[in-house]
Amino acid sequence: MIAIVYPQFYGVGGIARYLDSFLANLPAGAPPVVLITGDEHRQPRQYRGVQIVHVPFSSSRFNLFTWGLAVRRLLRQMHQRGEVKVVNFHFPPLIPGLFLPPELPMVLTAHTTYLGMSGRFTPERHFNSPWGPLSVAIKQWMERRIFAKAAEVIALTEQGHQEVLSYGYRRPVHIIPNGVDLREFQVGEPVQKDIDVLFVGRIEIRKGSRAMAPLCQALLARQPDLQIAIVGYGDDEAHVREALARMGVLGAQVHMAGKVPLSEVGTYYRRAKVYASTSYYEGLPGTCLEAMAMELPCVVWDLLFYQGLVEPGLTGMRVPVNQIDNMASRVLELVRDRYKGTQMGRAARSHLARGYDWAALADQITKRLTAKANE
Repeated sequence: MIAIVYPQFYGVGGIARYLDSFLANLPAGAPPVVLITGDEHRQPRQYRGVQIVHVPFSSSRFNLFTWGLAVRRLLRQMHQRGEVKVVNFHFPPLIPGLFLPPELPMVLTAHTTYLGMSGRFTPERHFNSPWGPLSVAIKQWMERRIFAKAAEVIALTEQGHQEVLSYGYRRPVHIIPNGVDLREFQVGEPVQKDIDVLFVGRIEIRKGSRAMAPLCQALLARQPDLQIAIVGYGDDEAHVREALARMGVLGAQVHMAGKVPLSEVGTYYRRAKVYASTSYYEGLPGTCLEAMAMELPCVVWDLLFYQGLVEPGLTGMRVPVNQIDNMASRVLELVRDRYKGTQMGRAARSHLARGYDWAALADQITKRLTAKANE
């Protein structure tokens, strides 16, 4: 049996959605899986061949310690009974990984690292760390301890791969990207394309929130009747709202939808012509994948985590980081040239079908975990 360990499975974050998609697409004949998670915000979930075990949890740093210790005891009991042969641990959060029993082989899925999230991965720093130097040092110490336990690592992007190597990790690293369930994201019947430019995602500084308002200003300076929608929320939302309000465009040309249920986000994708993102850091560019599945051309910064996904001139455009006017030009090019935008959008979905469909990715991940369990 394969044990997957992640405390916040019922959240709305990228890792929770990743695990939900993986478990929903487990291949036929896969070994049994036990998901060990917390019970916070628990919802009814069922997956073929998957047992879900809940260990009491609440979102506090101290509770991560007690939860990690409880999971350690549980895994040891299951291992002694011959039920679990390998652990697939997902981080962040980090603390539970410190307590995983060393006698069980562990495959680590590193969705992000604090090297990347602190803005220190790239030589040119595009955003400042939300944590102080001591906090980052402690977090990276924990990461190194977890890497030392890992028999193998799964990274989601080439940037993630490079971040793992930067920690001195020398065991196997496999790049298996995040995917999208193409059965869930369907274009459907044609609708009115009344949103010219769509932003979707967390509104945070490392996700490019401080570049979002200047880009809107540059777009509207060139085409004042443009309609822009921003879907998402986060700790920098107030700054973006205030900046757009000072420009006099909030609620007129720019609509901030805030927190939208996942079941309704698809409507925004259907109504949009172009997806744009000013994000500086992604462990798994989930909203970009969703937009591409909905046949939207994507305009993003030219960063390593988009490599192989947003292919310039084919599925979208990559623009040198912080070239606001350049990005505005590329976005407007696709808004105005509907034939080009439509062709890129169709190519984007086809590209995902070849390399990012969850049905195929789940099979790759399962084979890696099964191989480690059988060693």
